[in-house]
Amino acid sequence: MKPSPPGRLECERKAPYWDQPHNAPVAILGSGPAGLFAAFILAANGIACTVFERGSELKPRARRLAQFHRRRELDPECNLLFGEGGAGTYSDGKIYTRVDDPLELPLLLELVRCGAPPAIAYDSLAHIGTDRLHKILPVMRAGLEARGVQFLFDTRIDDLVLAADAKGQRVVAVRTPRGDFPCSALLVACGHSARDTWSLLASRGVVFQSKPFQLGLRIEHPQELIDSGRFGGPVPELGAASYNLLARGGADQPAVYTFCMCPGGRIVASVNEAGLLCTNGMSNSKHSSSFATSAIVTTLSAREFGPGPFDGVSYQRQLEAQFFAAGGGDWTAPAQAADDFLAGRVSASLARTTWPFGCVPARLDRLLPAWIVAQIARGLATFERQLPGFCGPSGVLVGLESRSSGPVRLPRDKHTRAALGFSNLYPLGEGAGYAGGIMSAALDGANCAKLLAQTGPVG
Repeated sequence: MKPSPPGRLECERKAPYWDQPHNAPVAILGSGPAGLFAAFILAANGIACTVFERGSELKPRARRLAQFHRRRELDPECNLLFGEGGAGTYSDGKIYTRVDDPLELPLLLELVRCGAPPAIAYDSLAHIGTDRLHKILPVMRAGLEARGVQFLFDTRIDDLVLAADAKGQRVVAVRTPRGDFPCSALLVACGHSARDTWSLLASRGVVFQSKPFQLGLRIEHPQELIDSGRFGGPVPELGAASYNLLARGGADQPAVYTFCMCPGGRIVASVNEAGLLCTNGMSNSKHSSSFATSAIVTTLSAREFGPGPFDGVSYQRQLEAQFFAAGGGDWTAPAQAADDFLAGRVSASLARTTWPFGCVPARLDRLLPAWIVAQIARGLATFERQLPGFCGPSGVLVGLESRSSGPVRLPRDKHTRAALGFSNLYPLGEGAGYAGGIMSAALDGANCAKLLAQTGPVG
């Protein structure tokens, strides 16, 4: 197959809208990959925009996270999910995607310009790492600011100021604790955990639909077990071994698979609300931890959680609350050795894990619905055949992993990408149901911004 040519960042404007100097800036909700690269494309076309981020810049964000880990005091506005760079800032930093898009190379080259390793432009398993992302993001922000992009951190959007127009409704300003900010368009890139923002949008007439999402547990092993299974032992030249395991489904069974595998990584608390527990994985650029961690997930549909737009959110919250309580209500996580999970017994002892708040033995096989337990057990049996020792006592299951993807979608016009019933509100990325990782979210944001730059918000 002939490779796609690099995409152009500058757009031929098909409407004179942006040539009118009195137009208000474009408002972008969220500084994750979708929001950042939407701003990147708009700035490349000389269009003013303001990025509103409810969390903090990287340095104060890191201090608040340290306080959470030290004192177990969660800041709901600034955490592993909210803050500069979004949830991807504290992740494995994987940059590869199955999406084939002409804009992919220009976006990768911008990351390289900001300090990412050049190999991400051609490595099929490109990875940056949390430590490098912390150096790249300030450089990228400085470049965007030099082109006129304004960043307002610690600033959440609390409401929309709307006006009627021929297509239904139009956003004329966003309301924040700092006051109202007029805007010519609103790009919503709030991520997959901004549940309060979803409620706000729904109350203002934005249409939501439920969509399938993934849910399961996280598993952690000594990295040496994975190295032995993959390489026969440590091979310094190859680095920490990874895996990508799949147990195929049948007519009535969804597939079970590993997701967000972090070789040489650790488990982190992917939470932004008190009383709820959710795990994720992250690693640095050198994969220097002595542990390997991955999610084991299966796909849920409306058949399991209900047909309503927010029934999937309710399902997530219910299980996250159960797991929080099972750990003792202080961010300690319930955990179970893999062999004990399969045998249906509590673990007499647990191998050490990287979960920052410690683990307590619990019956995860009873905390989850029986049909999910059966699917994960089926997956584990398959993974054991693919990677011997995977289901042994050194494999520790930690729960819950419930936000591998979002449970909602904001339907949008297939031609303009605007939300249904709105002329200038554009849902982007994972939180809108159109992406499943850093690069796919970045591409969705960039492509929406490119179309907006070409046509203007009136379509």
